[in-house]
Amino acid sequence: MKKIPIGIEDFKMLISDDYFYIDKTKFIEEIMNDGALVKLFTRPRRFGKTLNMSMLKYFFDIRKAEENGKLFDSLYIKKSPVFVEQGKYPVIFISLKGLIGDTLEKLIDSLKIKISKLFAEYRDLIEKLDKFDTALFEKMILREDISEAELSEALLTLTDILCRYYKKQVIVLIDEYDAPLTYAYGHGYYKEAVEFFKTLYSNVLKTNSNLKMGVLTGAIRVAQAGIFSDLNNIETHTILDEAYDEYFG
Repeated sequence: MKKIPIGIEDFKMLISDDYFYIDKTKFIEEIMNDGALVKLFTRPRRFGKTLNMSMLKYFFDIRKAEENGKLFDSLYIKKSPVFVEQGKYPVIFISLKGLIGDTLEKLIDSLKIKISKLFAEYRDLIEKLDKFDTALFEKMILREDISEAELSEALLTLTDILCRYYKKQVIVLIDEYDAPLTYAYGHGYYKEAVEFFKTLYSNVLKTNSNLKMGVLTGAIRVAQAGIFSDLNNIETHTILDEAYDEYFG
């Protein structure tokens, strides 16, 4: 008997453990065909944003591609021409939900932990990289004397390393992109946080030849003059847009 997926945000768990699932895999087909390099989806909390991002990760990730492909056997995307893209790309998936700190410095320390765990997911590559890349990897994983400038380039650095290793462009998924900004607003350092995350996002999403596609989700759309003022390649879909509305909520 199928179970009701209350609070399940991991696509693999939902499918493997036989939870009820309303097939939203056509979302994969549409984002591949819409032509925008970077896409932002803003929806309220509990609208299935993280589950969709998890679905994208399992679909595109070049690691465990054959195993992950089986998750889609009975779903729409299996019969789509886009299924040839399954398991073809290295994927960076990071959620910024839970970043906390009553100052920018503490928030950045919290981000360092997230980035460290992200690099650690690829720790098995360390022995296969050159000395320079190995040093960068170890520094990020161990969080040893990482400067603010190095942290703002961490995602760009990882796309560069993964692209060169796998010889494939990288898909970047950033879930809850606005969570640290909302927290910063409540603690009085919003402008400083915007400047930092503006640089972080611009570094990885703008003029990055290693980028295949970027997808971001959040609860709100931060003013264009703020966080995304340096990005001219982003397509935003709010709750008011008809496009993609069937895949959320």
